[in-house]
Amino acid sequence: MEALAQLAESKIRAAIARGEFDDLPGNGKPLQLEDLSRVPAELRMGYKLLRNAGCLPPELEARKEAARLGALLDATGDANERARLSRLRAEARLRYQLLIERRRR
Repeated sequence: MEALAQLAESKIRAAIARGEFDDLPGNGKPLQLEDLSRVPAELRMGYKLLRNAGCLPPELEARKEAARLGALLDATGDANERARLSRLRAEARLRYQLLIERRRR
C-alpha cells in the first residue's frame, strides 16, 4: 500500500507543477467543511449519500414540514385556515418529537 500512496503522491505533485489544478473552482478559497460530529461515524456516509440525493431523514422531514406550516400560518388571515394549519403544524411537531425519541433509544 505504501508504494501506491507514493505513486499517487508523485502524480499529484507533477500535476501541481504543470499547473493542472490552477483553474479549479474555489481555488484560493477556504473549504466549506460540514460538521457531522453529531452523526455516528458508521452513519455519516449514508447521511451524505442521502443528502446529496435530496433525501432527508424522517425526523428532519417532519421538522421541515412544521417550519413550512408555520410560515403558511403566519401568512394567512382566514380563521378556519389558521386553525387547520395550526393543527397540521402541531401534528408535524409531534411526529418530529416521536422520531427524535425513537432515535435516542
